[in-house]
Amino acid sequence: MAKEIQLVLRGGVYQLKRRVPVRYRGTEPRKVVWFSLHTDSETVARSKALTLWNELVQAWEARLAGDSKDAEARFAAARELAETRGFRFLPAKRVAELPAEELIARVDAIPVRNGKPDLVVAAAVLGSATPPPITITRALDLYWTLAADKTLGKSEDQVRRWRNPRKKAITNLVELIGDKPLREITAEDMLDFREWWMERILAEGITPNSANKDLIHIGDILKTVNRMKRLQLDLPLGGLSFKEGERDARPPFSVEWIRTRLLADGALAGLNTEARCILLGMINTGYRPSEGAGLLPHHIHLDTNVPHISIEPEGRQLKSPRARRRIPLVGVSLEAFKACPQGSPRYRDSPSLSDTVNKYLRENGLLQTPEHSLYSLRHSFEDRMLAARVDDRIRRDLFGHRLSREKYGDGASLEHLAEVVQSFAL
Repeated sequence: MAKEIQLVLRGGVYQLKRRVPVRYRGTEPRKVVWFSLHTDSETVARSKALTLWNELVQAWEARLAGDSKDAEARFAAARELAETRGFRFLPAKRVAELPAEELIARVDAIPVRNGKPDLVVAAAVLGSATPPPITITRALDLYWTLAADKTLGKSEDQVRRWRNPRKKAITNLVELIGDKPLREITAEDMLDFREWWMERILAEGITPNSANKDLIHIGDILKTVNRMKRLQLDLPLGGLSFKEGERDARPPFSVEWIRTRLLADGALAGLNTEARCILLGMINTGYRPSEGAGLLPHHIHLDTNVPHISIEPEGRQLKSPRARRRIPLVGVSLEAFKACPQGSPRYRDSPSLSDTVNKYLRENGLLQTPEHSLYSLRHSFEDRMLAARVDDRIRRDLFGHRLSREKYGDGASLEHLAEVVQSFAL
């Protein structure tokens, strides 16, 4: 900085002197800038000079962006320019409502060169810069970055499953109303979208839940972009959801079915080893299929006094903080993990586990009803806990569910959990 920035002592006060970089000559008519640093201390002056110079560069960069043909860049530049002039960016309508002294201060901040006001700065401080015409599909592109915090800790497969329904919702909306700029979306457009879903619900037997998911995803995407890009648009997204009836609960496998059908000799022999291990492991742990598939080798503890698995947020995101837990291994689940001590890398980041298992069970007559699925084993585990009169706190700890009251203490020991599970294990 010493070679580029000159500190000149004038009248006992240090001044900043520096040549304007060529990059900014189009936005700054001066070839050399001078600014008073309002101090007679050289140490203080050097510190203030660096801060002031960085602010000048920021303003010049914003001014450059303000000349951009990119509407989003121009709007962002307007906000930055307003801030560098000491004002918060406000739409013109709100600027007009400011007290007279604040409005005058904004007008006075507009530089005049050769008798003409700087129109880019004027648009920034007076709020006449218009929001960019971000379209619906462009909003989705921006959303992935603006909502990046929602995918922190998710595995590649979890990110894919998180993105897909949002892509589908936006595709459905665009196919019906077109890829409109957000500011042109009308209440009529959204009512047309709702009516389109209503026709599908009636004609195809689709549940209102599917329509509501689309509406929730669309609302989240458009509202996030509107808020984070500070577009200040009044989006017509309220009052569109459908009333949902009772959801069909997944039925549990009965104990008799598990014993006589799923655990019958050779019943699962045609299923690949890793999928079979996850299925059998689920019987006496009740973990979610994704939790079983996501286990890493060091999450499987077989050489301990109490063999167990640890459900951890490692390599993937858990459904909730309560999902992090230890579950003892007993019965057929213990034997399964002895056969797969390294876990199931084939399904660790793959969406195919449920499809593979459910297809096998269906084709081999191992589904108790057409409504049953692999996930029914989790419900069966819960029913068996209830039948065994397992304490509510222990049930929730094993299942990874939140307590309906404040949590006290660490809960049951692993040894005690093993005794409880062993009492109803298969």
